[in-house]
Amino acid sequence: MSNQTHMRREILEIPDAVENLLTNNQAEISDAASALRELSPAFMVSVARGSSDHAATYFKYASELMAGVPVASVGPSVASVFGRSLQLQGSACLGVSQSGKSPDIVQMVKMARMNGALTFALTNHSDSDLACESAHTLNLHAGAELSVAATKTFVTSVVSAIWLLAEWQRDDALLAAIRKLPAQLGAAAQLDWSALEAGIGKQSSVFCLGRGPTFAISNEAALKFKETCQIHAESYSSAEVLHGPVSIVERGFPILALTSADAAEKLLVEVSDAVAAKGASVFVTSNKGAMASCLPTVRTGHALTDPISLIVSFYAFVEKFARSRGINPDEPRHLKKVTETV
Repeated sequence: MSNQTHMRREILEIPDAVENLLTNNQAEISDAASALRELSPAFMVSVARGSSDHAATYFKYASELMAGVPVASVGPSVASVFGRSLQLQGSACLGVSQSGKSPDIVQMVKMARMNGALTFALTNHSDSDLACESAHTLNLHAGAELSVAATKTFVTSVVSAIWLLAEWQRDDALLAAIRKLPAQLGAAAQLDWSALEAGIGKQSSVFCLGRGPTFAISNEAALKFKETCQIHAESYSSAEVLHGPVSIVERGFPILALTSADAAEKLLVEVSDAVAAKGASVFVTSNKGAMASCLPTVRTGHALTDPISLIVSFYAFVEKFARSRGINPDEPRHLKKVTETV
């Protein structure tokens, strides 16, 4: 295996990809934000799968926290398999797909457009079918991504989504934080999370925890554990893990808890300490815990951009962790780069 995988190289390219996005997409973002202000949707829907769906989940929390506009994830199979339509008049629909080719995503966005929704495509291919079915296309400008495990395209999807929201709401503080991201993400990719590697060791199962916007990041982390390390990983809101899942926790059971510097931090840390007290090996991205181990973080100056820094640090960790287990993260078992579901 090469000393530098495609995945590692693409993680290190994330700061430049985000800078490229911010440099080239201002006109498209401004136009899309103006359309949202004119529509003033009462609700929004998202259409996505896999990592793209995690980006949409992040947008859901950000929209509900900032704009007060609820966002629901709709099942693509409603249109593609079951042939049904949804009543979406006056809503906005966000389709997220790095390839823009998956037939079910495209069909669902087409149905949304035909039933009165204002449609937006977040894609790395502005000439894709998804873009053609959307009123507004936000090109991710991530460049080629060769690794099967998406990293650059996930981060640029999240940045595009939060940038759209910030422009829509004319939030100067968030816009300023977004502009600072490239340098901060470069620093985040260099952080040492080797303590987490030691904490997981030879274990074959792990929990990932988040709350609010970091729940989306927890979902993405759990997926990457499966894709790159062949580890069974489950993602939970910290509000849910004590309602049943904690029953399988034994001494040394590894848990990664991801938190921003936001209103949920105190609550997530309390849960992390509670599970650590039961014998779990808990690692949290906060220095406020009493029993859970603290992982280093790069704070971005805004609670809604902190999760982006966290996922970059996690990507850098999980790529190294996969290689330490003798697994090539560029060639995950049974997977290919583009999955075109119907």
